[in-house]
Amino acid sequence: MKLLVIGAGGREHALAWRLAQSPRVQKIYVAPGNGGTAHAALLENLPLQDTDALIAFARDEKIAFTVVGPEAPLAAGIVDAFRAAGLRIFGPTRAAAQLESSKDYAKAFMQRHGIPTAAYQTFTDAQQAKAYVQAQGAPIVVKADGLAAGKGVVVAQTQDEALQAIDHMLGADGAFGAAGARVVIEEFLDGEEASFIVMCDGHHVLPLATSQDHKRLQDADAGPNTGGMGAYSPAPLVTPALHNRIMREVIQPAIQGMARDGIPYTGFLYAGLMIGQGPDATRPLKVLEFNCRMGDPETQPIMLRVKSDFTETLEHALNGTLDQADIDWDRRTAVGVVLATAGYPDSPRKGDAITSLAPDTDTCVTFHAGTTIQDGQLRTSGGRVLCVTALADSIRRAQQAAYDAVNQTLFEGRQFRRDIGWRALASNKRHD
Repeated sequence: MKLLVIGAGGREHALAWRLAQSPRVQKIYVAPGNGGTAHAALLENLPLQDTDALIAFARDEKIAFTVVGPEAPLAAGIVDAFRAAGLRIFGPTRAAAQLESSKDYAKAFMQRHGIPTAAYQTFTDAQQAKAYVQAQGAPIVVKADGLAAGKGVVVAQTQDEALQAIDHMLGADGAFGAAGARVVIEEFLDGEEASFIVMCDGHHVLPLATSQDHKRLQDADAGPNTGGMGAYSPAPLVTPALHNRIMREVIQPAIQGMARDGIPYTGFLYAGLMIGQGPDATRPLKVLEFNCRMGDPETQPIMLRVKSDFTETLEHALNGTLDQADIDWDRRTAVGVVLATAGYPDSPRKGDAITSLAPDTDTCVTFHAGTTIQDGQLRTSGGRVLCVTALADSIRRAQQAAYDAVNQTLFEGRQFRRDIGWRALASNKRHD
């Protein structure tokens, strides 16, 4: 088979890397790809981003199926266009992708279908938004309604922070353009976050391994929000009892709700969850957001743990037979540490030479995101550059292996967290 993966980030590198393990795969094209996918075995970068050109390529090359990684092409309707051309593609339609492309749509959807989420109000007028914040108090959460590359959420600890965020999005700054022309203001939720990702074929659901992301830039969850500074899988927070509750209270109502709304959901569905304290049967469980794709950097440790042929899983999803699919998971823990450029997330510096990379092994792989090759030199080309991902028989050993590899990975101004997996380690200590 020849396959096509759409995207340029670490998520797409990890997906293409895992799919390339299949003995049935001849070639995987990654459009547009990055410095890591440029020369990897069986992978080839495809410098195309226009949907019509991608459709023509997929038809001419007899691509067996296409997988879409990032949110922007999904929101633009790439799945609708491929299907209209008679091509097999895995992802949600433009209408279904509104679950991510509009936070206001997602909140109204959850409210309509009884999915637990934070109380909220939506505003297009800055003064009305500020009056609401002043009435509610802080902490409070301000979100740009549209797609903002993981940077459109401000968890404001003070009223002043919230008011500044409103000015940043709705005021003269207009930092996110059309994506910030409307803001959703939510109550602040306390607890521990988890990422719960499933595959959907329109009727059936197959859960993937649990994971936990680290959104804040600095250790101990300090600093600004980012697209994600690291992740690990599995997440011990999500016990079997909690897993069943998430499926029953969040995932099934979401898939059934989309079907009732006349928008059958196909593709990856990511539920970002806030889980409060208490016994698993009753502890508070609320949805922070839905994403219509796999998370980044959660994909990297999740893909490192897949042992079975992931092309077969995707074919089940495309055939509407996910109820017949299963994934064989490595029981070990995977930890992924993101290395970002100087200035990230506000003003990432680009163009620095990556002078050293840890060698890939069976249990440690460096997935590329913001990298490019210029005149034979690997250089940084985005805010999040690499995700060094390691697999070991405990969270502590996986963490150590990942950081050993991070220490071999060098470029000027690199920044990374030194505590990826800290909540899992704390959980282990509590239960020792």
